[in-house]
Amino acid sequence: MAHAHDHGHDHAHAHGAPADWGRAFALGIGINVVFIVIEVAFGFAANSVALLADAAHNASDALGLFVAWVGHRLAARPPTARFTYGWRGSSILAALANALLLLVAVGGIGWEAILRFADPQPIASIIVIVVAAGGIFVNGATAWLFAAGRHSDLNLRGAFLHMAADAAVSAGVVGGALVIMATGWLFIDPAISLLIAAVIVWTTWSLLRDSLAMSVAAVPAHIDPQSVRGYLESLPGVASIHDLHIWPMSTADNALTAHLVMPGGHPGDAFLMETAHRLQHDFRIGHATLQIELDQGGACALAPEHVV
Repeated sequence: MAHAHDHGHDHAHAHGAPADWGRAFALGIGINVVFIVIEVAFGFAANSVALLADAAHNASDALGLFVAWVGHRLAARPPTARFTYGWRGSSILAALANALLLLVAVGGIGWEAILRFADPQPIASIIVIVVAAGGIFVNGATAWLFAAGRHSDLNLRGAFLHMAADAAVSAGVVGGALVIMATGWLFIDPAISLLIAAVIVWTTWSLLRDSLAMSVAAVPAHIDPQSVRGYLESLPGVASIHDLHIWPMSTADNALTAHLVMPGGHPGDAFLMETAHRLQHDFRIGHATLQIELDQGGACALAPEHVV
């Protein structure tokens, strides 16, 4: 619901509380932790570095899910006098931490695989196939829990992508074990481990890039700032705009401030309400603050493009 205040600056807001994904996080973490314990035990029993690498990947993702859950919970806390946006920005830090945790896991998996290349070891292929097949089900089910929110929240997108990638990786482990059974090529096991590391890097890169950009208040990737500028400049009565800023308050909430030069006079609350609604509907910007200025002569100190 939009609302406006008139006290020198004019504000138009449209935002809501973050959705409650706590149950999905709790369930996803729980079933993954149980499966990780099973996978580690059978990985040692089968002498499979690929299975242990998959367990390490799952462990890093379970930890990432926990970090994302904490960030999601903190983002739901109400604002205070000091934290005027609440703790919404913590979800961005959680997404960044998630990406870094996954990259650390890549190093460990890659190093162990390289050592195993130098000294290939036989594996119990049947155990590997059965356990990894369980991973396809567990990771696929966990990915499904976050599928609905992957388009609207970076944390949820990270959870979905990692779990979906885990399901694919587990399928790769099954395939590798089948190849070893058919050919006896022991190097396939560490090769699958390196493939897992490559998948982690591939799935993590976009999460790392977007979370880093959000942490320095870059315009969110799904918003075209020129389109936003064009929309505001096209509004009736607007002669020009300046001091336009768009930034993420969290992984799911975006804010905007802008000065609108309107020589014809203040447009009224209905104008602000409609503008806020369009920014929310068309650009997913839910917290808009618009300052109306009547002087077209450039008196505002923030009018030059190079001034922040």
